Amino acid sequence: MKKMKDQLKSVSKSLVSLSKQVDKLTKQVDKLQPAKRTVAKKAAPKRKPVGRKAVVRRATRAKSMTVLDTVYNVIKRSRKGVTIAVLKEKTGFDSRQLSNALYKLSKKGMVRAKSRGLYV
Repeated sequence: MKKMKDQLKSVSKSLVSLSKQVDKLTKQVDKLQPAKRTVAKKAAPKRKPVGRKAVVRRATRAKSMTVLDTVYNVIKRSRKGVTIAVLKEKTGFDSRQLSNALYKLSKKGMVRAKSRGLYV
């Protein structure tokens, strides 16, 4: 019974020291984060525009080439079709990415397999 009490005391001491360390760390994190300033705004009544609908503009982002687009473009540029080895060389994708892209393109009907490993 005495051993258990001693163990419990040592555990409680270590918990106290851990809680102190956590407090120190939270204070350091609070110092690192910039303080948010709250500016008091005047309470003005919000008015809805009458007779006009709000125009929602979407942010236009530049479309980047997807894996499907790049694989399709390489196949489209070839006259006799492209093998998987050539696709790996020109696109730089690994075999898993290529097989997935070719599967999806063939399901969409954009690409067909002329023979095994040759896509048109």
